[in-house]
Amino acid sequence: MTDHPRPRVRAHLRPGRIAGHGVLALGVLVFAFPFYWLLVIATNSTSDILAGPPRLLPGTHFLDNFEKVTAGSEFVRAFANSVVLTAGSSALQLLLAALAGYVFAKRRFPGRGALFSALLVTLIIPTGVSIVPSYQIYSGLGWTNTFLPLVVPNAVTAFGVFWMRQAAEANVPDELVDAARMDGAGFLRTFWSVALPCMRPALVAFGIFQVMWTWNDYLWPLLVLNRPENFTLPVALQQLTGSYGPTDYSVVMAGTLVATLPLLVLFLILRRTVLLNASDGALKG
Repeated sequence: MTDHPRPRVRAHLRPGRIAGHGVLALGVLVFAFPFYWLLVIATNSTSDILAGPPRLLPGTHFLDNFEKVTAGSEFVRAFANSVVLTAGSSALQLLLAALAGYVFAKRRFPGRGALFSALLVTLIIPTGVSIVPSYQIYSGLGWTNTFLPLVVPNAVTAFGVFWMRQAAEANVPDELVDAARMDGAGFLRTFWSVALPCMRPALVAFGIFQVMWTWNDYLWPLLVLNRPENFTLPVALQQLTGSYGPTDYSVVMAGTLVATLPLLVLFLILRRTVLLNASDGALKG
């Protein structure tokens, strides 16, 4: 019995698929280039960057630039302030947003629809409209130059409640909640032991957004914090331009690079949960 050679299966690349991969590759380059340029500037001297032609590869001046960052500003103290503020504020908002979202999704009470609609209306109010009244309120309370104006207004946000309400609707089965009640679990026990684990992927994804927003917030901390020892990281980075002149970009970018690394590390740690949540959402859609 003779073995006949198997016909070779030629892989045909469709033009549309090639074009799609090309667009994706171009998009990756466009989005990654600013971070690469940040790395180049932070690791070179300003004279190298402004020379013609400029340096396009990372250099060896990062430690010198970062030494200037820590020596001429409250950068280290501001870094610690941002870590404490971001961790505390984000944890509080995640807990309260998940609790409120669960209540709107799974509890029945009079006026629930009207209250949720009023909550959604606040999403269309521009942020700049509330800055002056908010500052007058917290100044009257004597909360300026403290972290309270940065924590209290962000303890619960309309977007966070909406996000977690949608997560509870999609991921927490009513049968599971009813079974917990029949077993004698109270409201908080049902929320903590049954609903919260089901909402964990959405909670992690929203947590990344909230950490990013709090970590990068600049305008509101600039208004309510006037003492250097209370500065957050974005405000301290802005002070670098005044300390070293507007053209010493290497020093500013060295501080910016260090300020960016915690967000990248956080995403790398939690990327699996976020990507699984995105793929589940796409399959459900």
